[in-house]
Amino acid sequence: MTTEVRVPQLPESVADATLVTWHKQVGDTVARDENLADLETDKVVLELPAPVAGVLKTLSKAAGATVTSGELLAVIDEQAAAPAAKVSKAESKKAADAKKPEPAPVAPRKEEALGKLSPAARRLVEENQLSPGQIAGSGRDGRITKSDVAQHIEGGPAQAPPAGGRVDQRVPMSRLRARIAQRLVEAQTTQALLTTFNEIDMQSLMALRARYKEPFEQRHGVRLGFMSFFVKACVEALRRYPVINASVEGGDIVYHEYYDLGVAVSTDRGLIVPVLRDADRMGFADIEKAVTGFAERARSGSITIEELTGGTFSVTNGGVFGSLLSTPIVNAPQSAILGMHKIEERPVAVGGQVVVRPMMYVALTYDHRIIDGREAVQFLVAVKEALEDPARLLLQV
Repeated sequence: MTTEVRVPQLPESVADATLVTWHKQVGDTVARDENLADLETDKVVLELPAPVAGVLKTLSKAAGATVTSGELLAVIDEQAAAPAAKVSKAESKKAADAKKPEPAPVAPRKEEALGKLSPAARRLVEENQLSPGQIAGSGRDGRITKSDVAQHIEGGPAQAPPAGGRVDQRVPMSRLRARIAQRLVEAQTTQALLTTFNEIDMQSLMALRARYKEPFEQRHGVRLGFMSFFVKACVEALRRYPVINASVEGGDIVYHEYYDLGVAVSTDRGLIVPVLRDADRMGFADIEKAVTGFAERARSGSITIEELTGGTFSVTNGGVFGSLLSTPIVNAPQSAILGMHKIEERPVAVGGQVVVRPMMYVALTYDHRIIDGREAVQFLVAVKEALEDPARLLLQV
């Protein structure tokens, strides 16, 4: 009896996927629900679990192929694995009697080592015919990332360029990277983007966070960061200036009466923007837990397409990488995005006196077709006032 393995039903927003790599080859034994291959879409990497146990009989598509929903990928022979499982008691006893002392530890098998690779890193390893066991992983639980592989290639003796020579390395874009590039170019060419700036005195907010971060973590099991404050401040500012939360559809302006805020997360595969649904109904702990979960699932490749779909406004934090100032690009079809930056102590004038305060530049990039400079500046001022006096977030003033 044989069972066909087909491409799972892809969401409506995803037309096709790329078969990144096979984890099993023809003749290999597979267990039910064991991952057979990785499928990469424009947004996430999907695993292809085995529907039944058996032996992989045929592969219909090679790694690197573009596939669509329902397309045949492989055939599993369920009966082929049965004879191997029928071992007599006598044979088992004979094998046990002949058991030898355990050999010295050996390097991990290729399959085990490949299991510690992210999909992007696995593809780079296979393209360059490298041994995963020789690459040191810097990711969680020793997981090997794409940057680990790239660093190994650059520093490996086999890749060293000849004396006085120069080497170019050509690596194809992942589907996610290509999609990001396409969307950013589209945003630049279809929207009238403009950026306005302001700065926030973070002293009151930092003092509040320092005062309550320990009891907050003890009660809710998650760290109190700045993102939850910025999300809450943005929601209140969006209530006052709803056009910032709107989008353009043809000749119409669509005002969204809900607040689905995208939070940019950096991964080895590229920047993705999971969405906080109904952020106005979430508490600080809910936001921090959601953002932490997004980051963990995004970097492990387990985030879902549904979590990346939609959004009415976005927030991105370049400050975690040390950015002092930038002009973020709108995540179309949204009309605006807020950019957070590095907190840096600077001399500022307060009450006629020069004092040193922890300051952050914030940037709002917006679509000037529907958002005027007045609304953009007023929105940023509202965010600034809420964060410099956090009591406003409680009182909604």
